[in-house]
Amino acid sequence: MGVRVAGPLHGLRVVELAGIGPAPFAAMLLADLGADVVRVDRPGPGSPLSGDPARDLLNRGKRSVLADLKTPDGVELVLRLAARADVLLEGWRPGVAERLGVGPEPALARNPLLIYGRMTGWGQDGPLAHTAGHDIGYLALSGALHPIGRAGGPPQVPVNLLGDFAGGSLYLVVGVLAALRSGVGQVVDAAIVDGAAHLTTILHGLLAAGAWRDERGVNLLDTGAPFYDVYETADGRHVAVGALEPKFFAEFTRLLGVEVSQQDGTRELFESAFATRTRDEWVKVFAGGDACVAPVLSLGEATRDPHLTARGTFAERDGVVQPGPAPRFSGTPAALGRPPALPGADTDDVLTEWEA
Repeated sequence: MGVRVAGPLHGLRVVELAGIGPAPFAAMLLADLGADVVRVDRPGPGSPLSGDPARDLLNRGKRSVLADLKTPDGVELVLRLAARADVLLEGWRPGVAERLGVGPEPALARNPLLIYGRMTGWGQDGPLAHTAGHDIGYLALSGALHPIGRAGGPPQVPVNLLGDFAGGSLYLVVGVLAALRSGVGQVVDAAIVDGAAHLTTILHGLLAAGAWRDERGVNLLDTGAPFYDVYETADGRHVAVGALEPKFFAEFTRLLGVEVSQQDGTRELFESAFATRTRDEWVKVFAGGDACVAPVLSLGEATRDPHLTARGTFAERDGVVQPGPAPRFSGTPAALGRPPALPGADTDDVLTEWEA
């Protein structure tokens, strides 16, 4: 199994220029996997979206230094850190880092092997590059928002998980790790609109094959099929049904207590059946089988689920229940590190360690 260390990215040095949303989550993921992430915070109040910095989980596992990037000393501090880092991440609008003097050119001049990761909504170029935007708009333009929802209804907003974090943060991390593997110092342009479009690859393939209609709520995976949908139970809660394959559908209908084929119009039948019991009663009915039925849990309920508890999917740290690191590694296991970094709390320690 080899020598166990503190995560597969142990020894990797990452500088994060403080921002909000997807770039901090990408840096958090690197920290979860063992990287030494130093967040560069600006003096003064933080973002109103972040709340109490001690509870900002996107900053867990990191350390923080303060630097006023409107001063030469602040810019120099960032470039000194970049000179000793493997990765630098920023999530500002195109041109902001350049105007402040901490863009790719001066950073790579100090460290030619640096991976400079950039997170934006629209990308570093293109007609919309310099315009404001948010997750919902990136999803809308990429085509990823249109299929989400029921036939005859409007598109439904998937919080900001699909754009900011799936199409944004995860693609930034993939890009950074791939660039590190290349051994070439370079800039990674991770645009949420690109990542969100990339996530729809399977749908474009199905569309080209004639197996998907470019309409909402009429296809196999978008509530167009009654055996792949969400149903309300007697207590106003919900269960999710994903009985796609015939053998799973047979088990599902047997336990539900109905006799019907997958080809029949069965939605109303399923609705009536699920309305006869509570969500948790149906959980007991389907427990241990292969009917592909699961309760729709709230955020709080998920932290107490027996399966997730057995796997340790959630952990409590400093009084806050939170998801643990993912994925998992057999030889270099990751673990929750330090609590969220308070702005500037580690300035002296970081400079002493990194410049030794």
